[in-house]
Amino acid sequence: MIYLFIVFAKVIEVSMATVRIVLITKGERKIGAIIAFFEVSLWVVLVSTVLDNIMENPLKIVAYALGFSLGNYIGSWIEEKIGIGLAEMQVILKDEEGTPVVEALREQGFAVTVLRGEGKNHPRFVLLMYVQRKKIKECANLIKSVQENAVITVSDKKAVYGGYGVLRK
Repeated sequence: MIYLFIVFAKVIEVSMATVRIVLITKGERKIGAIIAFFEVSLWVVLVSTVLDNIMENPLKIVAYALGFSLGNYIGSWIEEKIGIGLAEMQVILKDEEGTPVVEALREQGFAVTVLRGEGKNHPRFVLLMYVQRKKIKECANLIKSVQENAVITVSDKKAVYGGYGVLRK
């Protein structure tokens, strides 16, 4: 029973740490600080449990390590589902397919800036967008449904100020 407690508590603690780090890097310091309080409180209880008679019960180390690795996996999954913040999406399209993609994106409420570019052999549409992280897949799928061979890159952004649909001022 103690092993399950160790694994479960470590999963929760590391998951909290993962989410906290992302929140802080996205500028959400207050929420990050609140999570940190509970995270470190749990950590103190957990470590004291693991270290108590550890030489007589070395399986506690295995349970702790298992909880740590599972916590990293679960924490990153939770963070992905929460999808806090914005990402910059750049899309390169064939010139003749640019307008239908732009229209489809705008119909779904995505803000799109269009630039004209020159590829090796043909003119291109270059789309610049700032998209909520939790909507990246939706946006990419919409683009691919209109133009299958679009080149799509996504970069994480810490903060964006101004613009259509962007909250920070």
